[in-house]
Parts: sequence; C-alpha cells; structure tokens
Amino acid sequence: MSEEKNKPQVQSLLVGFSVVELISKTSQPMKFNDIHHYTQITKSNLYKYLNTLTSLGILYRDPKTTLYSLGSTLIQYGMNALNKEDIINKLTPFLQQINLKTKETTLLSVWTQNGPMIAKMIHSNLGLNLGGQVGTFLPIHSAAGKLFAAFLNDPMSQAWKDTEQVNLTEEEIELLKEECLTITSQNISFAKESLAPSISSAAIPIFNYNDEISGSIIVVGFEKDIPNQVDQEISQYLLAKADEISKALGANNKM
Repeated sequence: MSEEKNKPQVQSLLVGFSVVELISKTSQPMKFNDIHHYTQITKSNLYKYLNTLTSLGILYRDPKTTLYSLGSTLIQYGMNALNKEDIINKLTPFLQQINLKTKETTLLSVWTQNGPMIAKMIHSNLGLNLGGQVGTFLPIHSAAGKLFAAFLNDPMSQAWKDTEQVNLTEEEIELLKEECLTITSQNISFAKESLAPSISSAAIPIFNYNDEISGSIIVVGFEKDIPNQVDQEISQYLLAKADEISKALGANNKM
C-alpha cells in the first residue's frame, strides 16, 4: 500500500477527480458554492476545474439553473464499462435479426444526459450517409427522439426537451405533443429527414424489468423503403420484435 502511495502522481488530476467524485455521490445536481464548501478548493481554481471538466463533457452545467451534474462523456465511459455495454451486448443479436429482415441500416440508441445517443450501428449494403454514427446525439424530432420524449418524464429528460424545443415553433411543439400521445399508445415512432435529406426512420422502444424505456431500435433508409404507418408489414414486425426484446429484458406491461 505504501509503495502505491509513493508512486508519482499528478496532483491537479487528483483534485479534479475529487470534484467529479463528490458530484457523483450526490443525488441532486450541485451548486458552485456547495462544491466549494465540500472541496475547499479556492474559488478561482474551482472555476478552472469546473470549466475544464465541463468542456470535456465530464461534468454538465445546466445553462438555466447553473447546477453541475455528471456529463455525457463520463456516462459514455460508464456505459462502455458496465451497464449500457451489457444492454448493447444483449440487444446486438436482435439488432442483427432486424437488419437481416429489413435489409436496412439498424441502430440502437440509449439515453444519456444530452439525449438519445447512437450506441450501435449495423449498416445496410447501400452505404447510406445517415448524418450520424456511434456517439451521435439524436434530435427530438428524430424517431428515437420522439420515443424518449414520449416515455420519459423525469427532470433530466424535461431539461433536454426544453432545450430541444427552443428552435421549434408553437405549432411544431403542439404537433410533437400530439405525436408523443400517439407513440405511447402505438409503441412505434416515425420520422422523415431528421438525420439526412431523403432519409426516413422508424423506431421502437425497448423496456426493462421496471417497464422503463432503456433503449430504442431504429430502422433507417430511403423514404420509400421505411414504413410511416403502424399497420404496415414492417411496422408490425418491429412491434413484435419490440415485445420480444422487452420481455427478454424482463418487461411486463408496456407492450
């Protein structure tokens, strides 16, 4: 143990990590003054640490409340290390099945601090430019974005919704609300040109053992090849797969 302590260490990195560790152990986002109180780092230095950690995505600073919480980069690291990686591994065989059936590019998205993010992608043979890749965050008007907007109602997701809706007109916001109501009853979402011109998508929710949405599988392709109504053959296939996958994760009531 003493040998480990005597090894050369970067003090500033240790201090920065202590800030991250403090925020990670709290159940609510933290004020600057509270972080200062618990860490006893001088305010001038604390500003530098927080600005650096925020710029790297390790921490997230809410522009409205100015409160600090864990950021998307750290969540992605954790996702790769444990929880989400487990989900990705479990869902990859289903993703492959859907890709083979539809012959379209198939994506898996998961929820992060900054909204739904592409976590896995299986391409079609067409080599489409979808305007996204693994790590891309999906907008609220995308098929997956609408799903998460429909099924998530916690403060974090509400903050994301508020941010995403800033550039929408009142008419577009009302239309989105109506779509979300439809999505919660049909369990499928559709979108046109949300990622790239002439590209459409259909998305299904994946629920976990708490009957909470834990991910979304998205089929993406040219508009003529992607369903836009719930009663179409591919839509019905996707709904059946959503039910199968959710049950495999222990879901009971959603589908």
